[in-house]
Amino acid sequence: MSKPPRVIDPESIEPDTRSTYPEHLQEPVKGRGKRRLGSLAGLNNLSAVHVELPSGCASSLRVWHSHEDELILVLEGEMTLISDQGEQLVRPGQAIGFPAGEANGHQIVNRSEARVVFVEVASFDQANVSTYPDDDLLQIPDGRGRRFVRKDGTPY
Repeated sequence: MSKPPRVIDPESIEPDTRSTYPEHLQEPVKGRGKRRLGSLAGLNNLSAVHVELPSGCASSLRVWHSHEDELILVLEGEMTLISDQGEQLVRPGQAIGFPAGEANGHQIVNRSEARVVFVEVASFDQANVSTYPDDDLLQIPDGRGRRFVRKDGTPY
């Protein structure tokens, strides 16, 4: 017998405000709240995260992914997308896609006075390497999950 679909109200879930970045790189994301909807829905191959950014907060360090596609759908607020092409405003109802393997670092920043809310959907691939072009940082697979290393491979 199959399980019924899970209906999830993101606002009823306590946001996770922790960062897994090395401590000296956590400042830009302080205050960011993440609600991991995909895992709550029982998904194994797709990540879906409800993200809330207060004013002045970034979603992540600027990053691109070797093996994971990513799509962002803006629900609330006006955010700034920073990529290799510069900056652009993204508003509610608009979506942004980042194909796997495209070496175009991207970052979402809330430069407005109001909160920004979006859903980030991504494929999940064990072989993925996340590259942070502005920082001495890579996230690599290690057999137990993923870990952060410097670009020369030395661990943090």
